[in-house]
Amino acid sequence: MRHQRAGRKLGRDSAHRKALYANLTASLIEHGRIKTTVAKAKEVRPVAEEMITLGRRGDVPARRQALKFLRSQDVVHKLFSEVGPRFSDRPGGYSRIVKLGPRQGDAAEMAYLELVDYVPRA
Repeated sequence: MRHQRAGRKLGRDSAHRKALYANLTASLIEHGRIKTTVAKAKEVRPVAEEMITLGRRGDVPARRQALKFLRSQDVVHKLFSEVGPRFSDRPGGYSRIVKLGPRQGDAAEMAYLELVDYVPRA
């Protein structure tokens, strides 16, 4: 029984899962929207929102904390210079999950994980 065991394993060991979350979060910050499975989106969303909260704080310890997790100076710079200030007046809920339907190959349920102020380029 898995009583009180939160979170999905996603078929990966803990290091692989942590790297996946970091990479998906970095892609979300960089692009504003990512297409992934619903399960991955639901797991990454709290991590991404925590990073955006660090970006809102904007101080040096928050920057170091974000760099420790995201491992990319470029992404952290964008987080603190663009994304964080955009959400400075918002008390939370920076992202949304938009379900798309099943994937062609394996029928996995797909979704967009996007920032709430994302505007698709036409």
